Amino acid sequence: MTITRRLLAQGLASSALATVVSPLVATARTRRQAAAPGAERAGSLTDVPGVRVGHVTHPDRPTGCTAILFDAPVVAGVDYDGSAPGETLGVMLQPVSPLERIHGILLTGGGPMGLEAVGGVVRHLEAQRVGYDWGIPNVRIPIVVGAVIDDLSLGDGRIRPDAAMAVRACEAATTGPVAEGSVGVGAGATVGKMFRSRKMGGMKGGVGCASIRAGEVIVAALCVVNAAGDVRDWRTGRIVAGARTPDGTAFADSLTVLRRDLDTSARADRTLDDQPFRATTLTVIATNVALDKTSLTKLAMMTNTGASRAITPYHTNGDGDQVLTVSTGAVKPAVSLTALGAAAADVAALAILRGVQQATGLPGWPAVRDL
Repeated sequence: MTITRRLLAQGLASSALATVVSPLVATARTRRQAAAPGAERAGSLTDVPGVRVGHVTHPDRPTGCTAILFDAPVVAGVDYDGSAPGETLGVMLQPVSPLERIHGILLTGGGPMGLEAVGGVVRHLEAQRVGYDWGIPNVRIPIVVGAVIDDLSLGDGRIRPDAAMAVRACEAATTGPVAEGSVGVGAGATVGKMFRSRKMGGMKGGVGCASIRAGEVIVAALCVVNAAGDVRDWRTGRIVAGARTPDGTAFADSLTVLRRDLDTSARADRTLDDQPFRATTLTVIATNVALDKTSLTKLAMMTNTGASRAITPYHTNGDGDQVLTVSTGAVKPAVSLTALGAAAADVAALAILRGVQQATGLPGWPAVRDL
């Protein structure tokens, strides 16, 4: 029995959940994943035509990677507000760079070392003759942006995604509904983990998706929820997943704990597990509306406002939060960037909520469905 299967066998997932809702690609094969109660499908990143997504989950540890590919090169932008983003080639998406279009994105676990898996997507696309013509016979240069989360503390941290796994994620990529929860890059994602040194345990995170369609306009999100803070349903203010009290019976409420930490006259343990790289929320926004790179940068900035509704606190001192935005340019309606940004913020907040709702618990890291 593999480590992952042993962890799941020992975990806290409820046996009462038997509703099957979506295909889960763990290799090139298709599995099935149970849905958390009250979490009906809210759309997928692949609702934008021309976008494909494939997951691969490592069989021996809760880690994996998720490849996002495109039928044609897409214009892309980025917003790096995190303190310690783990990424590759993302700096080229800033407006000062003349590079307009990219060919793929890889989201991966494994901490900074997991970024070596990006080479697998490059290899896959090059074999498909996808990429920029470099003026050299038989050479194409695919531009693949990579982004990573830290999941090294779950299981054997020496096991992490590599180039071969990324190739399999590319081969698994489809236009079908994207599997959510503890799959692909979300396999080892966790939330509410700033106070573990104070005996306040966190919970399981994962991948979530959502989309909005209005006429011919589509705005969709895929989020990897690996946050230091709590995840809230912003519509009610209720904490859905996050740091738990030492006895595990209630939410600690990270904001309340941090407010108490401000009172230096009180004798209290102020140890904070918020080191660089340890927590990161990755968000990808796709739209079919034609936008240039500067507009996509603004779209990424507005998207962060939605993430801040769902994660409290967000953009902590040690996080690596990143938002990537892409446009297929298929439609050119008279839509304001403000309207698109408001929609992107909404779908990001919902995708974050779904990332924890769809997660599967592991020992020491219960999921929403377990509570």
